Amino acid sequence: MPSNSTTNSAGGGAQFTRGRDHTILRLVILAFLLCCAKVTFAAETVRPFTQGSLGELLAAREGKPFILVLWSLDCQYCPTELKTLSELRRSHPNLDVVLVATDTISDAAQLALKAETYGMSQAEQWVFADDMPERLRREIDTRWYGEVPRTYFYDRRHQREVKTGLVNKQFFEQWLAKNALSGATHR
Repeated sequence: MPSNSTTNSAGGGAQFTRGRDHTILRLVILAFLLCCAKVTFAAETVRPFTQGSLGELLAAREGKPFILVLWSLDCQYCPTELKTLSELRRSHPNLDVVLVATDTISDAAQLALKAETYGMSQAEQWVFADDMPERLRREIDTRWYGEVPRTYFYDRRHQREVKTGLVNKQFFEQWLAKNALSGATHR
């Protein structure tokens, strides 16, 4: 009898180990699926920017000031620009920032994840979705040849001021004051 008891105990231990291995495998699969779901969700938050999208952006913001930022995954200075805007949005919750990436629609998930790491996941996000990006660049600005970051500051009448390269925080603050977007004074 005692030998049976030992055999059962050893067999039970093997089953326990297999059960634990299956649990770990299930957790790994669940983690993988959650990551896939996050990437899919992230890709869905980035809208395709096609001909006519700029008009759509402007119409949705009629009478409201906003900042349009053109950026790219390959841009050396874009992370700094987006992090600065993220800081400004924390202190100015009414600041409307629209991100338009000059990458391709196939980069949508990566763009959303990068924007999230820069603190800009709540900003409206678009990505170029045209076989000829030159058409989109021309629609945005006939004087723009693709350099990024490029930032457009739209006032309430949608008169715009353009900055290429990094914009210093002082300019942002001046623009915010001029457009009556005060910081969070009460929360």
